[in-house]
Amino acid sequence: MLLDLARSRRILFVGGKGGVGKTSVSSALALARARDGGRVLLVSTDPAHNLGHAWDRELSDESTRVFSAGQGHVDAVEIDPAATIDRHFATVAATMMRLLPERLHDSAHQHLDQAKTAPGCHESAVLERIAELVESSRGTYDLVIFDTAPSGHTLRLLSLPEKLTSWTETLLASRDRSERFAAAARSVVGTKDDEPTADAELRRTLIARRDRFALLRSLVTDADATAFLVVSIAERLPVAESIDVVAQLTTLGIDPAAVVVNRRSPADAGELLAERRAREDEHLARLRAAIGSIPVPQVPLLAGDLAGTDALAELADQLAPVPG
Repeated sequence: MLLDLARSRRILFVGGKGGVGKTSVSSALALARARDGGRVLLVSTDPAHNLGHAWDRELSDESTRVFSAGQGHVDAVEIDPAATIDRHFATVAATMMRLLPERLHDSAHQHLDQAKTAPGCHESAVLERIAELVESSRGTYDLVIFDTAPSGHTLRLLSLPEKLTSWTETLLASRDRSERFAAAARSVVGTKDDEPTADAELRRTLIARRDRFALLRSLVTDADATAFLVVSIAERLPVAESIDVVAQLTTLGIDPAAVVVNRRSPADAGELLAERRAREDEHLARLRAAIGSIPVPQVPLLAGDLAGTDALAELADQLAPVPG
């Protein structure tokens, strides 16, 4: 079921409560899709990155090949918000310096330095990088999997494209009004200067940003292109949070395609685990009652640490068994 989902979508978000195995599941699913011949880009959006630890590789904001099999492969990225913020503000600063008189350059730089630490700047930078990766992945990758931060952070992030698109539209409308007033003033005094080059560049930048976020919003809410996998374990608090995440995703117009129940206890490995399995059954019954027809695939508890390609391949065999 999960491999079919990975084959049929262009984008998968993998999220859930902290500590339930989101990175392991997203990595194993990426590996399974690559074994199936897919070109996969696997991206960590979590500030506390674990993706490199899972693959036992040093990762960065640029893609690194972590697995290949025949025609398929997995490239991995750990988003660096600071690098994205620096790139964004360098572009903004260059534009501002062309627009402003030299006497205002120092104060403009001070303002931009303060803006880098403003509330929401980190989330905006992560979203900007997500949008860039989605845009640049067209034609290069069959699937992009986002291994996300814990639920609350991710849900806030997924609500941002619409807000930022609206905010950018407001900025553009404000600039349009200003330009109309300026054009009227020029006609009164008899001048017909073209729009300044720097001003035109700023407008182009705003339009490109608006279109990028609008595209991301369109893709994220397109159930044929994008799905969200909620990862959970069969315990009271993770199940309660998963039910809430499914409800919030539905409100945002995002398809919650499945709730993957990870680390399921065996029923035939002694009295202790059998008793634990029975309690897990109770929690899963509550989960199924709350989420209706959404599939609930289950992944057994595996021995050992899930780090390195061999361990991830073992988990991939559980998520998407190799035909044999």
